[in-house]
Amino acid sequence: MVSQTPDSSSLAEVLDRILDKGVVVDVWARANLVGIEILTIEARVVVASVDTFLHYAEEITKIEQAAIRAAPEIPA
Repeated sequence: MVSQTPDSSSLAEVLDRILDKGVVVDVWARANLVGIEILTIEARVVVASVDTFLHYAEEITKIEQAAIRAAPEIPA
C-alpha cells in the first residue's frame, strides 16, 4: 500500500506568494460601557513587497478619498 501526501509548500514559497500578492488586515473596533466610548481601535496592516505596495497604493488612496468625500458632514 502506497500512501501519498499532498504537496506541501516550503516557507520560502509561502512568503514569496504573500509578498507577490499581498495581505491586508483591516480592523475597526469600538468598546462602549454604559453608552460611553472607552476605546476605539482602527488599524490597517499591509504585508507585501514594496513593488506590490506601490502598485496598489494609488488605488487605495483613491478609495479613501472617495469615502471621505461621500461621508456626511456634521454641523458644528
